[in-house]
Amino acid sequence: MFEMTALLRQRFAALRSGAEFFSLRYVQQSQQQLSVRKNVAEPPFFFRDEGAMLTVRLKGVEAYAATADLSQSGLQRALEQAERLAAQTGARALLDLSEQPVATARSDYRSPNLEQSMPSLADCYDLLSRESNSVPADDRLVNWQASLGISNVEQIYLNTAGAELRQAQRFVYPGFAVTAFDGQDSQSRTLGRENFGQQGGLDVIERCGLVGAGAKVADQALQLLLAANTPSGVRDLLLMPDQMMLQIHESIGHPLEMDRILGDERNYAGTSFVKACDFGTLQYGSKLLNVTFDPSIGEELASYSHDDDGTAASKQFLIRDGLLLRPLGGALSQFRSGLDGVANSRACGWNRAPIDRMANLNIEPGDQSLEQLIGNIEHGILMRTNRSWSIDDARNKFQFGCEWGQLIENGELKGVVKNPNYRGISAQFWGNLSAVGDASTLQVLGTPNCGKGEPNQVVRVGHASPACVFSQIDVFGGDA
Repeated sequence: MFEMTALLRQRFAALRSGAEFFSLRYVQQSQQQLSVRKNVAEPPFFFRDEGAMLTVRLKGVEAYAATADLSQSGLQRALEQAERLAAQTGARALLDLSEQPVATARSDYRSPNLEQSMPSLADCYDLLSRESNSVPADDRLVNWQASLGISNVEQIYLNTAGAELRQAQRFVYPGFAVTAFDGQDSQSRTLGRENFGQQGGLDVIERCGLVGAGAKVADQALQLLLAANTPSGVRDLLLMPDQMMLQIHESIGHPLEMDRILGDERNYAGTSFVKACDFGTLQYGSKLLNVTFDPSIGEELASYSHDDDGTAASKQFLIRDGLLLRPLGGALSQFRSGLDGVANSRACGWNRAPIDRMANLNIEPGDQSLEQLIGNIEHGILMRTNRSWSIDDARNKFQFGCEWGQLIENGELKGVVKNPNYRGISAQFWGNLSAVGDASTLQVLGTPNCGKGEPNQVVRVGHASPACVFSQIDVFGGDA
């Protein structure tokens, strides 16, 4: 772990530059993806990547260059390239960053249980094969797959102000999916789709539900085949955590990214219905809505000590009692906007510059058990596990579909329904939040594939949420 530290220190100290400030961010990533499909082991996928980003500040202008050549001469060439870019763009610079503070901290961060050895390749395939083979023999079960992804990331940040920030992280992604087909209709059921990911080791596999998933997920897929279509109309909507994470991601996370609000993402990922003047004044949701940026939950995918610009990360309320307080904006966006943000300046790798990204974006628990949430609904529907999403460029009008639905009548769960969908407008939907589950309903989830930026960057994002109830929501089935 951190084997490159001494060498990078030596080479960083030997770099020569006329810039008033420069930094080096080294990233090494490795990944393995394993799967067993219909009881047949598929070839493993392996990936490894390593390089460094050099950033300079020259007469108040910042520029960067990246290289996979980590030799002394390779790093020096990248630094000089960054200097040339800063000099060339100086006359057109929109911002003078001369007085922008830089990182000075020295810190190490490690994922929980990083010292644990992970199962061997053979043991992983044995686990996946056992679950695959547990799917019952039924002609309607036409496809199924057990999967396990493991990623390791090591990062070292050095700068001329004396900062040294090291992070070693391991990310684990278990999965199981089954598709059933009866000749007319097909239905799929998954173990949280691809959205069960956490930092850690064997503990992630133990708590994700992969063990025992084969028979359970297959049975639910068959139940969906036999289920009636979701009825259309206005109902109370109980969203479970694996659907809440998509709702949070799309209609809170992306709208609050400050670079969107400033217009930077307009050409690619869109803008936001939120305006800079809304912070401190906009009632984003009901008084039950409390949303935090929280990098301190060790197992969550985007937990870290410092962001990729070296800013220390701490828990902050973005929305408290429904009132919008601060954006998802890193140091540069804070400087541009004059608003307090969070430490969420993040890059997907060594050859990308940090931009404003979601990290761990969570809803704080309320005070009702799942039984209480269900018991207080007279006419409603429970939905789990996202399977489709559509939302406009401003992240306001949306339509989402789920894998699993169950009707709720007079405080009791009733039959399973298939093709459950709902729609709304972000600016109104969160105002209809009428009940928030307690800590017993909370689940820590996350996605490895949130895309944004030009050139594109795909990053890990964490979402922890309790179950939540929304009043009088437009729901509909697959025929609507």
